[in-house]
Amino acid sequence: MSVESVVARVAQLQALLATPGTAGAQPASISFAQQLAGATSPSAGATTDATGSVAATPADWGTSAKSGSVSSTSASGGSLPSSVPYHDEIVAAAKRHGLDPALLAGLIKQESGFNANAGSSAGAQGLTQLMPATARGLGVTDPFDPAQSIEGGAKYLAAQMQRFGGDVPRALAAYNAGPGAVERFGGVPPYTETQNYVRNVQAIAAGYRASATKATVTA
Repeated sequence: MSVESVVARVAQLQALLATPGTAGAQPASISFAQQLAGATSPSAGATTDATGSVAATPADWGTSAKSGSVSSTSASGGSLPSSVPYHDEIVAAAKRHGLDPALLAGLIKQESGFNANAGSSAGAQGLTQLMPATARGLGVTDPFDPAQSIEGGAKYLAAQMQRFGGDVPRALAAYNAGPGAVERFGGVPPYTETQNYVRNVQAIAAGYRASATKATVTA
């Protein structure tokens, strides 16, 4: 066999060996890239809410509502119309305590109608209708001072939110009827006043959010 024949034969063998390897490697490489892209893409496993944003999974819940963290919208007061009385104080207190400003404003509206001098026959006082002993425990020295009352009410509501794992109805029920009643009944107590209270506060808060959204869209 001549040198030329040997060289030609070696070239044929190299071609035969190289072709399968190349043909097999490329699909495997593409497949891996596709799988990697799929694993890191939200569409691969995450769910989305009605707005199209990635919805929180159960693992995420512990760092959102349940931990009392505040979203950028809540922190900026974006869920509360600027026309709401004591807007700035409510937003500031909500931000400090990880609450939605609209929810805190809804509570104040339901409790006192934004009357800083409100008082009840049971002894509750101020915007957030704190009982004297509760107010003292929260560091409120003057329950009729709007800023102190809002701060105290926000602090107490945030404590109930934490106590009941971020469950808004239960936290509101605890604010109205006491946390012991909520724990005793395993949820919102079957008291007409408390059930109406929970519904009303959430409805007022929803109205504030809707108004704030409409104002943002039309601005």
